[in-house]
Amino acid sequence: MKIQRSASTVYNSQPCPRLLPWPLTGRLVVIALVSILTQGCETAGYYSQAVAGQLRILAAREPIDRVLAAPDTDEQLERQLRLVKSIRTYARDQLHLPVGRAYATYVQLDRAYPIWNVLAAPEFSLKARQWCYPIAGCASYRGYFHRDDALKKARQLTEEDYDVYLGPVPAYSTLGWFNDPVLSSFITWPADRLARLLFHELAHRRVYISGDTRFNESFATAVAELALPDWRRQRGLPGPASGGEAERRQLNQLLLQARKQLQLLYGRDMGDDSKRRQKANILARLRQCYGQMSASWPNPARYQTYIDKTNNATLALVEEYRSLVPAFRQLYLQSGGWEDFYRAVERLGGENKKARDARLQALGATYQLSNRKVTGPSFSSDTCMSAANTPLATGAN
Repeated sequence: MKIQRSASTVYNSQPCPRLLPWPLTGRLVVIALVSILTQGCETAGYYSQAVAGQLRILAAREPIDRVLAAPDTDEQLERQLRLVKSIRTYARDQLHLPVGRAYATYVQLDRAYPIWNVLAAPEFSLKARQWCYPIAGCASYRGYFHRDDALKKARQLTEEDYDVYLGPVPAYSTLGWFNDPVLSSFITWPADRLARLLFHELAHRRVYISGDTRFNESFATAVAELALPDWRRQRGLPGPASGGEAERRQLNQLLLQARKQLQLLYGRDMGDDSKRRQKANILARLRQCYGQMSASWPNPARYQTYIDKTNNATLALVEEYRSLVPAFRQLYLQSGGWEDFYRAVERLGGENKKARDARLQALGATYQLSNRKVTGPSFSSDTCMSAANTPLATGAN
């Protein structure tokens, strides 16, 4: 069913005639001015588009209660917005997350996605290119409110011999700086997926360590995964969560296997042409293995586009969103509830990077050891990807 709203609520790319109160516009403008004055022309252009894009979205916000009361609100939109309200209540009361006024408003976009992210990594490295921002610190992506701007940046990086990925982003967080709205780009998602997203984004408002993407994303992912089963039980939903959780885990394992193969390759002493050929073989094998793995899925093509575009840039980020999830799960098991868990995470985040990483590694190892399961025969990404390992094992060039 098509979601419809009145034209006055549509976010568009034209200058918005409505003005925001000074505390909102002022905060963004100060950040932008500091960045422009200290970093140069490209950065000035980047922050200009970021400020303009964010202000347009903030100006288009409409309180969810007002949308629900409007006579022209579509039934599906009404149902989904009521679901959002229940998720917010659960996150506040049960997860003790600082919900505040986050996701209490709605914005109808005039396009499918609000932002496009650009990721980059060197041709023979799995270390993602970093960009640093005021307040938020450094991150492994560059976000643009207009696809053409993102495409221009992607082309520039490609010309500099980076592996580049450009992809749409349906949702993002301003880390508590603003009251983020619900966007039309994700409001139609199934209940489990929508809850997982909001739990993840709200977790960033509770704990965020500047400059450590892997820590932040793994923590938020762990919060969402830990919360979802109980949220489902309270809604009276039987069985495990839907939305392909098992498929996502299989995909992640497959990507990690490809990453290990490439990491081994890039560490070898051989000519660039040989590395390129073997890199191409590994990525081709990845696509073949995905085809085998997904053949029995309800929607085998679900991640096909992503797999087709997989390169160093995407594989560099595989570990950032999931690699520390077992560690945070273990820390939660050792804690006395959500508040105790958050305090433990904050203490961990306050340690120096070396000590923090060592502690997380130990936590992850403990969790993996205590959660080993014996299962029946299934697709093995290890076995499938082993074919790509043959040239390296034999030392062939």
